[in-house]
Parts: sequence; C-alpha cells; structure tokens
Amino acid sequence: MRLIQNMTTIAEYPAPEFPAPNRVIKIAVVGGSGVGKTALVVRFLTRRFIGDYERNAGSLYSREVQVDGEQVTIQVQDTPGAEMTDNGISLPDHVSCSIQWADAVVLVYSVTDRRSFDLIDQLHQLVVRTGGANVPPVILLANKADLLHLRRVDSQQGPLLAGTLGCSFFEVSASEDYNQVHGAFHRLCCQLGKQQTPPPPSTSSASATTEKRRSPLIPRPKSPNMQDLKRRFKQALSAKVRTVTSV
Repeated sequence: MRLIQNMTTIAEYPAPEFPAPNRVIKIAVVGGSGVGKTALVVRFLTRRFIGDYERNAGSLYSREVQVDGEQVTIQVQDTPGAEMTDNGISLPDHVSCSIQWADAVVLVYSVTDRRSFDLIDQLHQLVVRTGGANVPPVILLANKADLLHLRRVDSQQGPLLAGTLGCSFFEVSASEDYNQVHGAFHRLCCQLGKQQTPPPPSTSSASATTEKRRSPLIPRPKSPNMQDLKRRFKQALSAKVRTVTSV
C-alpha cells in the first residue's frame, strides 16, 4: 500500500507480475471525527489494524489489487472528520473536493457515537449536491460493532437509514474482523468495475488510430523558404546557361 501525500511512501509493495492496470477505482471515505475512517482504510488495504492514529489531515492511499480476476488500482481518499456544531455541520473544504473526485463514497459512523450517526443524512445530502447529475454510488458503514458495552446507536437504525438513503449497509469492526471490512469495500469495487467497463472502440476512433499509424508514411511538407531558395537557384543557373550559350 502506498500513501500518496507529499510524495511520501509509507509502505512499498513488490512490483506486480501483472501488466499495467487499465482501470483505476477512486473511493472517498467520509464521516465524523473519531469514527475509525483511517483504521478501516488501512484494514482494507493491508489486513492490519492499527489502533492509534494522528489526527486525520486527509491522505490518499493507493494499492494494486485483483477484483473479479482483473488487476486494478484502488485509490482511497481518507478525509478529515466532519463535526456537528450549533450552526449545523462543520466540514473541511477538502471533503467536498474528495467527493467530487471519487467514483464512489463510503459514509462511516461509529455505533458508539450518536452524533456521528446524526451526521450521515447531511453528509449524504452533500454527496448528492456535489455529484449533481452523476451521483456516485454510496455505501454506509457502521464501525466499532465489537464495542457492545459502548453502543449508542441501535443495530436496527443503520439498515433503516440506509434504506431511506437508497444505499447498502454494513456493520463492521475494523479491529476485530478483516473479512467484514474487506467484504464491504470489495462489493463496492465490483459494482464500480461493472459500471466502468470500457465501451468497444467506435469507427471514428478506429479511423483516427489508423490515420495516426499512417502518419509516419506521409512525407513532411517542405519548408517554404527552402522551396523559394531552390526556385531562385534554378533561375540563376538557367540565366548562366543562356549567357554561356550566347557567347
């Protein structure tokens, strides 16, 4: 997995034995502060769980994986946390840019934080407004499902909210179960992979390709200056020949 931020690599992975991937899947992970967004991203991409992170400044992670037998590059944008204030939702500008950039969005709340759950509806509205006519696919993740003694959001409320928003729902634990986290992200990647299947080349594009291939065979046009010099040289040579003949 690579962290693409200020050209810094946090973990190099071996050069793939596969051809260069022909598809990139871009995912933005959005939610309140402290819900475990970074832990979910790292868990999905590396299988590892790291409990403590510095405050999220918005990092872009990239890794090459296989989705349904196809080699793809997955880029996951981890965004700064949103906050609920007396005046509404407080959201860093970086979050809106990330949503606009992404092919899909993962909305995250913590089952131990009621305020993070209450943010989800407004965050989903932001996704819809930002996407305009092309709203990206969205899934809803409820994290920290293992902390039963700290639960503040009922297990039935997540599915009900997801049904209202029209998206898939997954309750997961980044710390306890890699398969849950992987299954949620993998299903989203498969959905995007089907949507992003490239169309067959059109006749016009094929013709353009043919023209490009033929272009090296087309002689380069001569410089007008060079043509003028040759014409003047021929005129001077003809005049000299006439002079010699008359003598």
